[in-house]
Amino acid sequence: MIASGNSLRQTTSIAQAIQEDLEIQKIKSLSKVSPNDESGWIALDYASVIAHVFYKPVREFYSLEGLWSDAKRVRVIAPKR
Repeated sequence: MIASGNSLRQTTSIAQAIQEDLEIQKIKSLSKVSPNDESGWIALDYASVIAHVFYKPVREFYSLEGLWSDAKRVRVIAPKR
């Protein structure tokens, strides 16, 4: 999964929200989000799924979509709460 935020703070918040929501469902990441992360690229490892959360300029620079251009795209819709 690849997502992006418009600022470093938003990027960290998105990653933390993913981690917290999945922990509620008893799904734990093999990695943790550092609240002080300023790398612009946070990877959450869930063994069979890895969530990459990028700061937009970093996402454009690394262009993971280009590396996986042949892969099937899957749209994920958030469940209603």
